[in-house]
Amino acid sequence: MARDPSTRRSAERKGHKGETIAVIWLMLKGYRIVARRYKTKIGEVDIIARKRDVVAMVEVKARNSVGEAMDAVDRTTMRRIEAAGDIWLAKQRDFARLSVRYDLVAILPRKWPVHVKRLFDGR
Repeated sequence: MARDPSTRRSAERKGHKGETIAVIWLMLKGYRIVARRYKTKIGEVDIIARKRDVVAMVEVKARNSVGEAMDAVDRTTMRRIEAAGDIWLAKQRDFARLSVRYDLVAILPRKWPVHVKRLFDGR
């Protein structure tokens, strides 16, 4: 079912706002943001954040609860995040010493964001 273009634009604005909130939240937790909306032909990562040798591939979901946000990340989404993340990682000079994690930041109404570490394990 095709969405109305104005509905789609509204959803994109909500998504970008959620990503901005997630970026600020991660920075407050000591992460350095190395990429936002990293897109490849086979996938996308909302935020790539780094803290020392840990790289977090972060999916951002604005939902009413953490459970709903977690449920919104299906196997297809996980594979796309992994694939795009692999491409980004392959371009890093210090690739061999990096640990990769797949996280979620849930943006909840009238609450602080929730950072779920290790939402899923890569391959």
